Amino acid sequence: MDAAAKALTPGAVVNVAGDDGQALGTGYFSSKSLIAVRLLDRLPDTAIDAGFLARRIARALRIRQAIYPRPFYRLVHAEGDGLPGLTLDRFGDTVVCQITTAGMEALIDPLLAALDSTIAPENVVLRNDTPSRALEGLDEYVRAARGVAGRIAVEENGLRYFADLAGGQKTGWYYDQRDNHAFMAGLANGKTVLDAYSYSGGFGIAAAKGGATDVVCLDSSAPALALAEDSAAANNVRIKPVRADVFEELERLAAAKETFDVVIADPPPFVRARKDLEPGARAYRKLARLATQVTAPEGYLLLASCSHNMPAERFALECAAGIARAGRQAALIRQAGAGPDHPVHPMLPETAYLKALVYALD
Repeated sequence: MDAAAKALTPGAVVNVAGDDGQALGTGYFSSKSLIAVRLLDRLPDTAIDAGFLARRIARALRIRQAIYPRPFYRLVHAEGDGLPGLTLDRFGDTVVCQITTAGMEALIDPLLAALDSTIAPENVVLRNDTPSRALEGLDEYVRAARGVAGRIAVEENGLRYFADLAGGQKTGWYYDQRDNHAFMAGLANGKTVLDAYSYSGGFGIAAAKGGATDVVCLDSSAPALALAEDSAAANNVRIKPVRADVFEELERLAAAKETFDVVIADPPPFVRARKDLEPGARAYRKLARLATQVTAPEGYLLLASCSHNMPAERFALECAAGIARAGRQAALIRQAGAGPDHPVHPMLPETAYLKALVYALD
């Protein structure tokens, strides 16, 4: 951090070179983050403008269109699509944008122009309220850059859900669990299901549509459960919403010896930073133990983590330990991550943040 670097505007576009003078490419600079530069292009002196952003978005769009028949997916997955600091989720003619870096914040105007030239959305919502923005010296806000920010319908696996783009979590919906929703729904026919940390019912409603006899959606958020009830009605299925702290409710259910044939536990991140690894690991182990205790004999259990600071091997170890402490044996029948609209950068394992393990219990 010499005087020249300190004089740069946060988010300024710079050329990057090694100590030997070898050009490494074009990126944007941050004086506040522990990550000084995020590369955007392998060539130096690349113009980072609306045209550049449109080319990257257009490439990401072609990949999604090759996979999904309908325009409901994560359109841009940050580094995985060559646009660090940017997440774009598409809901038909609406795009929700989440920016986490000063460099991408400085590109909002050309980003909007790039969206116009690629998919021309009617609504663009800026969900820039993630706490990680503080690491870049950015404030938090939510606003509609175009159109309105409100409740919309989401299509996934042939089902219809509802999401609150202004007040919901993250971008309003979790496309990353799409394939896991479908897999667990396939196990649910004729069975009872507990969807813990259900949010707006992604797993639970899919299970109900898959033929589950009873579905309990457990979450601490009343607005999220209200969305789940509306989504259930839209799909002509029934769920039982339960508003409670998940750990407390699991302990109550275990004490009452209540069980479910299929149990899903998809919590918010327990390891938000590296310093949280050990307490977070203990929380995952406890969750695995409690979830196992409420899984019926010969039942199925899904345990998930969206903490990129929780290594996959450690997560699997904590889940196995929790299951063993519940006195059960298990066979791991599925190991999965996010869907293909969440591409992983080969050199950045953090982009493979989601871990989902499905067990067949004894």
